Amino acid sequence: MSSDLHTTVAQQLRRTRQRYTLGRRQLVELLAETGRPVTIPDLIESGAEQSQSSLYRNLAILEQCGTVRRLMSTDDVARYELAEELSEHHHHLVCSVCGDIEDVTLPDAVEATLHEAAIDAGRDSDFSVESHRFELVGTCGDCD
Repeated sequence: MSSDLHTTVAQQLRRTRQRYTLGRRQLVELLAETGRPVTIPDLIESGAEQSQSSLYRNLAILEQCGTVRRLMSTDDVARYELAEELSEHHHHLVCSVCGDIEDVTLPDAVEATLHEAAIDAGRDSDFSVESHRFELVGTCGDCD
């Protein structure tokens, strides 16, 4: 696990007057290791050593300081991932049947075209686009 990741998270938490506890550190490590959006049960199955209520509380704090991003899917179950600033720019494949979310990284040429389209759409509405998120909704291989 990168010490830069932990240094950045500790700084983010300090800005919101929170501590980087062992439980929060373990959550960051689990999220970095999974490399995809996960549910609370996924975290427990992956070895999180906290009660479910502590997981929710710590994830909420990590979300507030900008470390974690919470995603809601088609099944209304929250999934969590490291914020893009701590991982890499990516988009999501969302299953409309089971609600599973997978990360997808687009080729640079597609990403550039998508970014330009987002800027154009914003310009048409007198809106300054800072970033974009793209979700492809369909059916995963398990539900197909």
